[in-house]
Amino acid sequence: MSEPHLLPLLGAPPLERRDAARNRERLLDAAKELVERDGAHAVTMEAVATAAGVGKGTLFRRFESREGLMAAVLDHSETEWQALVMSGPAPLGPGAEAWDRLLAFGRTRLETTLLHADLIREAGRSGARASGAYSFAATHVRYLLSQLGVTGDVPLLAVAILAPLELPILEQVSLDGFPVDRFYDGWVDLVGRIVTPPGAAART
Repeated sequence: MSEPHLLPLLGAPPLERRDAARNRERLLDAAKELVERDGAHAVTMEAVATAAGVGKGTLFRRFESREGLMAAVLDHSETEWQALVMSGPAPLGPGAEAWDRLLAFGRTRLETTLLHADLIREAGRSGARASGAYSFAATHVRYLLSQLGVTGDVPLLAVAILAPLELPILEQVSLDGFPVDRFYDGWVDLVGRIVTPPGAAART
């Protein structure tokens, strides 16, 4: 199985004219700055339009709804993370052993989910992360499992590995006061029950 290609996220815009693409980037930059400053829950379409210097109608024509705008901002962040997975420095990117890449993937996926939790909630109804970004993550995990020689129902095992890193599960666990490092250590233990780590005795 070859290294998966960078997958376009659901709802990604079609090819645009250069000026239209510049305008879209300006709107996304304005939205991203407001999200970072005030939190996604506090960002309004009017505030983004004002910050970008455009009319609110232009913003709605571009993204259709507030949820659509939040999904586009999330899409941007997810695409940056995908690029690091595909071509960034090891161990997250190529050049490290598959086991080390899988552990780096889990850590960064956990951190990214927590970092963008507010944004994921606000964009949730658009399905952007649940469809496009999840498809990329699942493909990458299946690729790493194949590199590690995992047998059985690999797609289902990939789902089991990914599930704890998604926001609904993290929100439930956080109610029990799990610190991030404890959660990550537990996730590594879970993965180690599916994959035999290099140098470890085979599990029976």
